Amino acid sequence: MLKADQIYKSFDGLGVLKGISMQIEKGEVVALIGPSGSGKSTFLRCANQLERVDQGEIALGGEKMCWMEENTLHYASETTLRKITLRMGMVFQSYHLFPHMSVLQNLIDAPVAVRKLPKKQAVERAGALLNKVGLSDKAKMYPFQLSGGQAQRVAIARALCMEPEILCFDEPTSALDPELTHEVLEVMRGLAAENMTMLVVTHEMAFARDVADRIVFMEDGAIVEQGTPEELLQSENPRTKKFFGGGR
Repeated sequence: MLKADQIYKSFDGLGVLKGISMQIEKGEVVALIGPSGSGKSTFLRCANQLERVDQGEIALGGEKMCWMEENTLHYASETTLRKITLRMGMVFQSYHLFPHMSVLQNLIDAPVAVRKLPKKQAVERAGALLNKVGLSDKAKMYPFQLSGGQAQRVAIARALCMEPEILCFDEPTSALDPELTHEVLEVMRGLAAENMTMLVVTHEMAFARDVADRIVFMEDGAIVEQGTPEELLQSENPRTKKFFGGGR
């Protein structure tokens, strides 16, 4: 479904992504792990076209967003990029809810304005998704009235309102305490059980171990190793062993 090939990205001459190649299949849950500064979030932002790459190819469902031709980087037109990225959902660490809108308004704004969904249909979809994330009683509230865990669950519901083919998460629980983290991870576990395709940047190793079909371990802008949770937990690669805590 999502394919990235030889992705390079630098900021001010500092290489952040150094030839990342990755493919995510439909219905697969991939956890992207690694120490802070390893390039995980940058890769996610490049995949969603929130950052432009310096080199490489990214495609969703065979439709190319960027590619190399005769050693030159080419990007699809803005119209094509917008069409492709609408098929991707993104959940950020800091929620990014509109503070001046109610929970319901946050959910229906993009489907109505961007996808031109009739408002009645958008409200019905939003209600169903709020129920899915356990917040059907919060529709009229505003973001400031929600806990961090509730706000993040609203953010997940908002992303789902656009009916994405793949849902990307950028450390969705890093700003939450353990109890609120559990609320959000339970919603994500439910999505995984429904075969939602997900790419998750996370420090939650228990989630990666229990829910991910595949774990990709990154360090210093490169993929060190990838495989099933069992394979990485039993890995003999010294860098992987050190990250997972040595003598398991």
